[in-house]
Amino acid sequence: MPEETTPLLGSSQASVHDHEQGSNGNKTAVAQHNAIYDRFSKGRKRVIVALISFCGLLPLFVSGSFFPSIPSISRDMNTSPSVVSLTVSVSVFAACIGALFGASYSGFYGRKPIYLVGLPLLTLGSIGVAFSRTMPELMLWRFLQTFGGSPGLSVGAGVIGDIYALEQRGSAMGIFFGACLIGPALAPLVGGEHYLASQILTYDLISLDAGVLSHYASWRITQLFLGAWGLLAFISIATLYPETIHPGTRGIDKKRAELVAQHATRGEDWFGIVWINPLKTMALLKSPNLLAALAGMVVLLTDYVILTPLSITVGARYGITNQAILGACFIPIGLGNFIGAPLAGHLSDRILKRKRIASERAGVENWYYPEDRLLGTLFASATLVPLSVLGLGLITTYVEGNWDCGWFSCVDLVLSPSAAYIVDVMHTRSAESMAANNGLRSFLIAIILAALMPMLDRVGLVWTNALAALLAWLGFGLLWLTVRYGEGMRAWIDVGYTTTVEET
Repeated sequence: MPEETTPLLGSSQASVHDHEQGSNGNKTAVAQHNAIYDRFSKGRKRVIVALISFCGLLPLFVSGSFFPSIPSISRDMNTSPSVVSLTVSVSVFAACIGALFGASYSGFYGRKPIYLVGLPLLTLGSIGVAFSRTMPELMLWRFLQTFGGSPGLSVGAGVIGDIYALEQRGSAMGIFFGACLIGPALAPLVGGEHYLASQILTYDLISLDAGVLSHYASWRITQLFLGAWGLLAFISIATLYPETIHPGTRGIDKKRAELVAQHATRGEDWFGIVWINPLKTMALLKSPNLLAALAGMVVLLTDYVILTPLSITVGARYGITNQAILGACFIPIGLGNFIGAPLAGHLSDRILKRKRIASERAGVENWYYPEDRLLGTLFASATLVPLSVLGLGLITTYVEGNWDCGWFSCVDLVLSPSAAYIVDVMHTRSAESMAANNGLRSFLIAIILAALMPMLDRVGLVWTNALAALLAWLGFGLLWLTVRYGEGMRAWIDVGYTTTVEET
């Protein structure tokens, strides 16, 4: 890895004399840079993070709450669970396309319009899913539901990059991801309790039409709840969320300026519908530095390997048949993510700050090496993440007594700094780079999960989890390579990297 005197992304090292002569100018530049992020007060920033976390949690809740409902849906629609599971593939496709569309257009129109368009689609789709009577209807509304909520993660990461400066971004990203990733842990608990909730609802409202309640209760109630959640998020964004993208950087702002220059007329109020090819965003994956995306995929896969077959691993091993109790076993993983993400983000900020202070003492102004942010991920990706999934397989198979429901997740010790790193080096296209990252990750995870159940049947829990741990160690290797050779990798293919501290 470059030494502490390595210049920022290829900029030349300043001498001590130049450092002294230009210190006032540098302080002015830094003040102007910080002013962009001082547009909002600390309190307003907290409100913004809470709003985007609320929206980022939604798509993960939408996907996570559906899995426990598959048996109920198959019985309700008189079809097989394997047919209902086809909607999962539809959802993955919709999530990838929706995230790419949302991220691409957020750079042109701004972040707020994407939320104001996507959240009503999620609400409408959730209501449609709740009232679906056939599989084609279910797939159509499920596509719309997932498409509407999918920009929440990528656009939310872009918002963090809009309002937080470099050395504060990791902590904010950790809070955002911690709040979002508690969704996959809590969603199955809600999905698992839908039957109990429907029985209570039926008991309390027994005077109403029993036929209507018996038809629309259970899993449909969960979908209506998601629709109400989407509506509440829409109202909150419309009333409380200000546009955060930096003034003058939107595509529509540049288009208006171009019209004014060309026609010498007032073009400040121009508005039009433009076509932006969302697949162009995937070209960002040419960057070898986005190996962090693949590392995040194999790390996140360990959570899915633990959670997806829980009913046939932990449930079968310890005789747990109650869905609500099984859902409660997901809570420790959510808590691990919720606690670990902010800690990991804060640690990555401290590492960047410490490195910058060391460089200033060496006479280099405004220096940082972006890959330093990933240093804090190496320990967890090398030990905690792979050993947790491997240990769970061994304990479930060979140890008496149910220890598994206390299993905490460590994946966000890797994911939140990795996400902040991507925003750092691709700041001008932060939402797009996150969408490409998440799209690739979702696609690969969907393919691997399709083989998970057959693998469990063929080789057993221990060897399946051992393979997941091996992939996690491969992710550690990718992260180490990015930290060690990141500067040279950025020189191979330039996809529009952030090149100065001021740009970040």
